[in-house]
Amino acid sequence: MDILNALVLFANFVLIPATVYGAQLALGALGVTLIFAILRFANFAHGELMAFGATITILATWFLQSAGVGLGPLPTALLALPVGILGAVAMVLVTDRMVYRFYRRKRADPIIMAILSVGVMFVMAGLVRFIIGPDDQNFSDGVRFLIRAGEFKQMSGLNEGLAIKLSQVITVVVAVAVVGLLFWFLQKTRAGKAMRAYSDNEDLALLSGIDPDRVVMIAWLITAVLATTAGVLYGLDKSFKPFIYMQLLLPVFAAAIVGGVGQPVGAILGGFVIAFSEVTITYAYKKFLTYLVPAEWAPDGLVQLLSTDYKFAVSFIILVAVLLIRPTGIIRGKVL
Repeated sequence: MDILNALVLFANFVLIPATVYGAQLALGALGVTLIFAILRFANFAHGELMAFGATITILATWFLQSAGVGLGPLPTALLALPVGILGAVAMVLVTDRMVYRFYRRKRADPIIMAILSVGVMFVMAGLVRFIIGPDDQNFSDGVRFLIRAGEFKQMSGLNEGLAIKLSQVITVVVAVAVVGLLFWFLQKTRAGKAMRAYSDNEDLALLSGIDPDRVVMIAWLITAVLATTAGVLYGLDKSFKPFIYMQLLLPVFAAAIVGGVGQPVGAILGGFVIAFSEVTITYAYKKFLTYLVPAEWAPDGLVQLLSTDYKFAVSFIILVAVLLIRPTGIIRGKVL
């Protein structure tokens, strides 16, 4: 029984949260790696694009809720998500036309493009805070839990209860669906194949008649979809905090680099590596070990390697280690 209690405790506080967080990071990292593969620069505005898409989705959600429109047990935000995606699409197309396109046509150095993205990041950050304010926003509705800890205890007879939130299940299901559609698009459609060819060899792709402006536009459209979906899923699972998305940029970039920059499969793998590293290193194992060892061996301290306040430091340490040891990432990608 103690082993089962330990397993349930571990699943409740490590396995399930890390899987959900990994899915969110994977979606964010896919957007970063796609822009790097096509436009050849690190887009530091990606975190704020996630926040902007989520902001528009929240406003649409509030409008639908006030009108009495909903999805029953499911969050109304799923119904408002296409509106947020359209808002993010408009934002990336405007910023590309007003900022990036001029320098892209001049074949500006990637570092110039990255610096431009920092400027875009601050503009987006100010816009998000102007629209929705700096405070935390709650836009989740519908059923909160699929399995409650108390009900699980009664059914199983265990001391530990397993709790699974509906937002966690939605995150995993939506992430799998979006990733599946993305890989189908890249592998099976003509536009997807053109994007892959452009990423592999830009000059050869141009000689083959591929329209670079169309490839760039599609890349931005896909990035807007990925960023908005990741931002909304993160907000539903936790809560919407405008400032958190700038901090979230570090683990998202770490996931893209650890997996292999420019490699979509690597971005997904990197997302889960970063998520499980952050959660397992900052989890306090005292109660977990108490179930597994004799009472006299039970630890007095928390048995926690790092406080949760330093969660993002884990991403930074892994990022630095990978850049020093294997700059191309787990799956060999482009070197930054």
